[in-house]
Amino acid sequence: MTRIFSGVKPTGHLTLGNYLGAVRQWVAAEQAPDEALFCVVDLHALTVEHEPARVRRLSRQAATLLLAAGLDPQRCTLFVQSHVDEHTRLAYLLECTATDGELRRMIQYKEKAAKAQAAGDGVRLSLLTYPVLMAADILAYRTDEVPVGEDQRQHVELTRDLAVRFNQRYGHTFTVPEATHPAVAARVMDLQEPTSKMGKSDANGTGIVYLLDEPGAVRKKVMRAVTDSGDGGVVYDRESRPGVANLLDVLAACTGGDPVRLAADYTGYGALKRDVADAVVELLRPVRERHAELAADPAQVDKVLREGAGRARELARPVVDRAYEAIGLLAP
Repeated sequence: MTRIFSGVKPTGHLTLGNYLGAVRQWVAAEQAPDEALFCVVDLHALTVEHEPARVRRLSRQAATLLLAAGLDPQRCTLFVQSHVDEHTRLAYLLECTATDGELRRMIQYKEKAAKAQAAGDGVRLSLLTYPVLMAADILAYRTDEVPVGEDQRQHVELTRDLAVRFNQRYGHTFTVPEATHPAVAARVMDLQEPTSKMGKSDANGTGIVYLLDEPGAVRKKVMRAVTDSGDGGVVYDRESRPGVANLLDVLAACTGGDPVRLAADYTGYGALKRDVADAVVELLRPVRERHAELAADPAQVDKVLREGAGRARELARPVVDRAYEAIGLLAP
């Protein structure tokens, strides 16, 4: 049986990019005869400046949206990272396995550290080491597959390297995982800056479609999406026509089509944008409606997370205990 693990960080409201690039893939994964674990990785949200109340609020919202998007607690394990101590227990052992150089080469560290420095904030040590905590998240469960967006590929590669290195030094302890990615829209781009991914924490949000956006807001953002200069018509070319390519990727992901073939159906940007807006609104409608139902009963969401954490501990504890023994620590 294949075991799947992935997580979402509560640093902002979940977006269309999160849904198409990861969450929808998670829902499909739990339908297979596999074991799936999904986690709100709240500890990762502490690596940058944050408001404690906002982290708590977004953690609950993220869990609720994952359930609204179709995750079934009868078919998968859904929990909050900080509720399972094995994540931080294992992270330190992996810090003793990783090197300073490979962590400083992480692209997201370089980008976020530069942003923090430009804002006059200090760069937290946890920003450097959080890929190791992410590796612990994955390796604690003997994970086989990690369904993630394209931007997380480097972190999964680090996880694989740490697993192999630990196994070679101290004896076989961890499963070496593989990253999996959806064929289309693995990396949905910002509608206003189509060379940058659609992130959760953009200051103005004009290029970001959030899962809880009202239909009118969705349509407004899509209709104002940046396209490309020139008279080349609607063609799919990510290098020279990133704005149009992003819209075609989104439409293909929403409808199950092929972006190259879809491009042939349009002679102008207006019709393309209208169809993308309609497709996104319909895709997100059931998610928004189910979220409203779940948000009205927070006790039920708490119950799901509490039971999920219990199940996660049962799976992770023997793996982490084995790692402690393998690396040379005395049993308590």
